[in-house]
Amino acid sequence: MENTKHIKIVTADPSALGLFGLAVITLVASSQKLGLTNGVSLVLPWAIFLGATAQLFACINDFKHDNTFGATAFGAYAFFWYAMGMTWLIQNGVFGEKLASACDTKQLGFAFLAYLIFTIFMTIGALETHKVLFGIFALIDLLFMGLTLNAFGIIPEFAHHLAAFSELGIAILSFYGSGAAVLNKHFNKIFLPVGKPFGIFKN
Repeated sequence: MENTKHIKIVTADPSALGLFGLAVITLVASSQKLGLTNGVSLVLPWAIFLGATAQLFACINDFKHDNTFGATAFGAYAFFWYAMGMTWLIQNGVFGEKLASACDTKQLGFAFLAYLIFTIFMTIGALETHKVLFGIFALIDLLFMGLTLNAFGIIPEFAHHLAAFSELGIAILSFYGSGAAVLNKHFNKIFLPVGKPFGIFKN
């Protein structure tokens, strides 16, 4: 009879890096929406490397943790930022004026709507993670609501401000969540509290 060996591969929790990537890109992007900065030329690198790649790295490692919720969330938002980066390149004529002139922003509206639907489901799941993460998802709901309404030209001024301030709120909470994930693990105690799960769906 053959002997069977079970090897356990231990990987660190990637959520701190994923939340840091989310925090950086939403802070930079919100500065443009709030009128503090202009254009998207220097938003692009942070969208590609922090918003997209850092969250994709967190996604892949959350799959190794058998964390379907975390992997799906980080992966979905990573690809969102890759797509937004490509969108800005197209809109700014990097792939030619013909492609740029043919842009119909209502198509963005449908993409934002899809992400709003997705985020609502994830917000329900976040109820059983911790309160900081739930707050981040609730703000992402508001962000996509604002982006969707704005793209369809529905109360555009209100929608723009809703998206801008929601995105800034996401950045602030994500910085806190990232710091908590690192320091709570590093000190092996609750250094920065994140709040217990709501306990609605899990006992």
